[in-house]
Amino acid sequence: MSLADQIKRQREQKLAELRAQGLDPFYNRFTPSHSVAEIVAPYGHLSGPELEALGLTFRLAGRLMLLREFGKATFCHFQDGSGRLQAYVQRQVVGEEAFAHFKRLDLGDIVGFTGTLFRTRTGELTLAVQSFVLLTKAIRPLPEKYHGLTDIELRYRQRYLDLMVNPQVREVFIRRAAIISLMRQFLEARGFLEVETPMMQPIPGGATARPFVTHHQALDMTLYLRIAPELYLKRLVVGGFDKVFEINRSFRNEGLSIQHNPEFTMLEFYQAYATYEDLMVLTEELICHVAQTLLGSLRLNYQGDEVDLTPPWRRLDLRESLTQVGSIPAAVVRDRQALVTLAQEEGITLRPGEGYGRALTKLFDLTVEPKLVQPTFIFGYPLETSPLSRQSEADPEVVDRFELFIAGRELANAFSELNDPLDQRERFEQQVAARLAGDEEVPPAVDEDFLMALEQGMPPTAGEGIGIDRLVMLLTDSPSIRDVILFPQLRPEK
Repeated sequence: MSLADQIKRQREQKLAELRAQGLDPFYNRFTPSHSVAEIVAPYGHLSGPELEALGLTFRLAGRLMLLREFGKATFCHFQDGSGRLQAYVQRQVVGEEAFAHFKRLDLGDIVGFTGTLFRTRTGELTLAVQSFVLLTKAIRPLPEKYHGLTDIELRYRQRYLDLMVNPQVREVFIRRAAIISLMRQFLEARGFLEVETPMMQPIPGGATARPFVTHHQALDMTLYLRIAPELYLKRLVVGGFDKVFEINRSFRNEGLSIQHNPEFTMLEFYQAYATYEDLMVLTEELICHVAQTLLGSLRLNYQGDEVDLTPPWRRLDLRESLTQVGSIPAAVVRDRQALVTLAQEEGITLRPGEGYGRALTKLFDLTVEPKLVQPTFIFGYPLETSPLSRQSEADPEVVDRFELFIAGRELANAFSELNDPLDQRERFEQQVAARLAGDEEVPPAVDEDFLMALEQGMPPTAGEGIGIDRLVMLLTDSPSIRDVILFPQLRPEK
């Protein structure tokens, strides 16, 4: 039997003993008067005499994280959702029987305390316990080292332990919530309306990705978990909502990596009577607002690289970036066949119907993207890889689109929307042909309902998607997307 199993058995025995004594090990009638944070904020700066003069009694509850016994007294640290505080339990105060009961408690147990505040000789703010009650008996022990859970795989699989014992992890997810809140406030202050669109769709559209498939029994129809909310948000623009956004969960049936999780969170927004260039400015303002509010600075460190978010951000044409950053000769970049040949030599697979445009973007991913540490807008994307974007009036081979890169990864994708229903139908039909030729990442059919909406007339519009998970990674200095998703998808345990 393992040590953990032995401890579990001992705790189960304690549980039985408590019940035999008529004590409820899962007591549910204790209401805290304060959280730890609500104690520390107003009273944490007071001196010992000032605390004594308060004459206030507090009720707090939390999980036991540390126990130190000194004969007739015990110090413990307990932790709630807002922080950690020390408590002092004396036998002469709580009574002989209660003190003996307290000494039988284990790390991980959740306890309710009633007491007053004082400072120890070392100056630590402490709760002098007058009474306590066991609220939840923990059957399993905390990780062996209470101050840290270091097994990365275990941290992801048992996130509750990770949050329990690693304060820095808790802080990441507190910041994540703040980032989403700040983004929402920013857009609402500019007149955007938050909406919700279907997560199950009859035709998966708005991006190029393999979807997850499900089946609706009552309707006897195949449905897909959305890969993006784009086509439904555009329907709302047609309907007269000129500024809409959705903080959405989307799903793509793709591999796992430090940048990819099959279930992820995006901010997607659309603005009528705007262009992709307008959204460049808006994106700078949005991300800078979030960073400045959260970090107090536009300069940050990400995995050893100094990133400066101070606008304006660099703007660089895709083809020029292959030469300036990727060191591919300009003559090769402009020669369609030479570039396709180079892509194939680099191991890039071109799917049915793909050629120069796919070669451009894949060589960019390989040679340029990892080097874009400072914020950079890349524009001039090929028409071939942008089926929902408006064609450029200056260069018919490209579209009015940009992607934003920071710290070597894509954070945002935006474009002036294609609102010509005839052009859109033609591009949809090209996608269906590619599907028939074997490309499983394009929609299986033409979305006639969306085309019908476009035929009603969609105003000139620009739209954008921002990867919230990746933005959180950047602003919390987290190396993996799994570090910023509470329950990331993992391979089954062996």
